Amino acid sequence: MSSITALGLVLMLLMIAVGGRQGWSAFLSLLLNFGFLFFAIILIAFHVPPMMVTLMTGVIILAITIFMSEDDLRTTVTAFWASVVVLLVLVVLIYLVEHWAMAQGFGLEDSDDLEGMSTAIGISYLKVIITTAALSTLGAIAEAAMAIAAGLTEILGEHPDLSDNRLMQSGMEIGKQIIGTTLNTLFFGFFGGLLALFIWFAGLNYSFGTIVNDKIFVSEIIAVLISFIAVIVTVPASTMIMIWQKHRGIDKDEVVK
Repeated sequence: MSSITALGLVLMLLMIAVGGRQGWSAFLSLLLNFGFLFFAIILIAFHVPPMMVTLMTGVIILAITIFMSEDDLRTTVTAFWASVVVLLVLVVLIYLVEHWAMAQGFGLEDSDDLEGMSTAIGISYLKVIITTAALSTLGAIAEAAMAIAAGLTEILGEHPDLSDNRLMQSGMEIGKQIIGTTLNTLFFGFFGGLLALFIWFAGLNYSFGTIVNDKIFVSEIIAVLISFIAVIVTVPASTMIMIWQKHRGIDKDEVVK
């Protein structure tokens, strides 16, 4: 048994022990998301337009993540549509930022690993990095949307006649409570993932200007900043869609079967 298999089994057992049926559903959603990500890589390798793959895969992963993690219809529908709206906005933003930054492709630090290999794969690296940046934000978007939607659902359950302005204020208050933790999670994930690269930079006596202009560093910091923006935008988006759902009169007790 490999270490990855062992850790996967430990994760599954802990998720079931702590979360019960919901934990098992979350573990299944993790496996399904991995499968769809792998399928997206295959599609891009076969020259399917990366932007189309990004949108299709992003929507599918958001649906799996959200609808398999909660049974309340009002919460899941609100979180899903908010996540889709944020994803569409981010794809446009990512395209503009990545086109301007020109950080696609491989950096000088990858030259040893790529020695003897051809990088002429017939696919635009700009489109590939847009796909990478967009898909890397999905977890943060879904988490923030679910937190806001679940909190507002509880509030509407206690105060069904709450005005739109008060509901908007409540959503922003919930957002203030989760933004700090989420942003720190994203930051330390970024820093931990690139710690070896930072040590390498220090060992090679890279100047600050060289580091901030390094292609690997720039592409990663762009992805993190995009994730920050995604979390912040998700807060008002989820709140406004919850208000819209309230006016549509969705029964808060209806359960997805």
